[in-house]
Amino acid sequence: MTNLDYYAMPWYQRFFIKIGLFFAGIGKGIANFFCSIPKAVAGFFKMIGRGFAWYGKTLVQGSIGTKLSYVIMGAGNLLHAQFIKGLIFLAAEVGYIWFMITSGFSNIMKLSNLGTTPMERYFDEVYGVYRYRDVYDNSMLILLYGIFSIIITIAFICMYVANIKSSAYADECKSTNHKPPKFIDDIKHLLDGGFHKTLMFLPIFGILLFTITPLIYMICLAFTNYDAKHQVPGNLFTWVGLNNFGTLMNSNLPLGKTFWNLLGWTLIWAVFATFLNYIGGIILALGINRKGVPCKGLIRTLFVMSIAVPQFVSLLIMRNLLAAHGPINETLLSMGWIRNALPFFTDPVWAKVTVILVNLWVGIPYTMLMVSGILMNIPEDLYEAGRIDGASPVVMFTQITMPYILHVTTPYLITQFTGNINNFNVIFFLSGGGPETLDYYQAGKTDLLITWLYKLTVNSRDYNYAATIGILVFVVLAFVSLITFRNTGSYKNEEAFQ
Repeated sequence: MTNLDYYAMPWYQRFFIKIGLFFAGIGKGIANFFCSIPKAVAGFFKMIGRGFAWYGKTLVQGSIGTKLSYVIMGAGNLLHAQFIKGLIFLAAEVGYIWFMITSGFSNIMKLSNLGTTPMERYFDEVYGVYRYRDVYDNSMLILLYGIFSIIITIAFICMYVANIKSSAYADECKSTNHKPPKFIDDIKHLLDGGFHKTLMFLPIFGILLFTITPLIYMICLAFTNYDAKHQVPGNLFTWVGLNNFGTLMNSNLPLGKTFWNLLGWTLIWAVFATFLNYIGGIILALGINRKGVPCKGLIRTLFVMSIAVPQFVSLLIMRNLLAAHGPINETLLSMGWIRNALPFFTDPVWAKVTVILVNLWVGIPYTMLMVSGILMNIPEDLYEAGRIDGASPVVMFTQITMPYILHVTTPYLITQFTGNINNFNVIFFLSGGGPETLDYYQAGKTDLLITWLYKLTVNSRDYNYAATIGILVFVVLAFVSLITFRNTGSYKNEEAFQ
């Protein structure tokens, strides 16, 4: 099909063709992803091989100071009169060895079984009271300290490599009749040419400490039996491999049945919550930005008020308004319009429709504001050229306005879809996941996977299954988001509308 044939088609046929090409691109992206895995693995091992080759080459060709740095960190720097840097490396090595001897090595070794001695109570015949033994294992702390020990070991390896590189660089400077940089020179570099490293140090350290470490801990919990029956320190939990994943995947078990049903509702919710908000926001923005509409600023301000009020406050107010004995039902009953209270949150279908509609009221203003900014930046020359060519308003919308909006907002659309799958606030504060049902394990009919994860953690203390759900949601969302984004015009041709 030529471009002429394509543009001769009605707009709706072109729309469906674009949708088909989009999903075909996603399928191609998935295929390319799996095909690239062997290449990525091979590249990783090549990188490791190059690292070991450099390690051996530097050992053979390096000076006596560099050779000593392989055993005594900082030796090469000390021999090159880089005393402060050399002492820092030496202090790091001594500190790491002391840490591993005192606790690090035992922390890592205990990771194999997460402890063997639970807390035991015994009767003290002397005082006639029950006491707890002083020596016992705590699986939760063993796992946490083990992860910290591994992270510290990885950080030490990075510093060890930096020590060798620093000594080798000092050798290179000496061979070219240049003075090796002093500590003050390194400080000046970090405040000038390497200032980006200085700026990024604290944020990266914070991410590693407060994001990556808890994430690793949560991932590890998914491979244990840490539930209500294995609460520390009275009981210990241990590794169970992929058993938790198998339980969730088995639809014949209560947990598996709940997982698959909530997964289906979560995807339905995400699609409706994302695209209805998106379409509604575009329609609202087009209506407000239309020429001749008075008081545009006032109208935008009225819609923005739903954003200015904290979302949980708005949702709690709506929950009370729509309650069985709330103002809306009581008013309709008193007016004789209904005989029984409308089951906004007591009937599963009503509850699902209600949370979707209330989410429109909360979410549409965000899209409206963003699209309003986009509409104001579309060049007027494009519309003028369209009018000269005799294009109708519908044609100009489908050929100028909508492509421009899609190009700019596609990343936003993907993040909104991801955010709606993890939209805890709307469900928790509005319906609480209800109505409750005995068909599900610790979940209601409107619970999303994220709210079910919360209930498993807080109500039933099934931390292992909650961690497993978190991993599954993360993998699916990361996979779909990356592949979808890489197949959009925003990624392939980011300067198309500049």
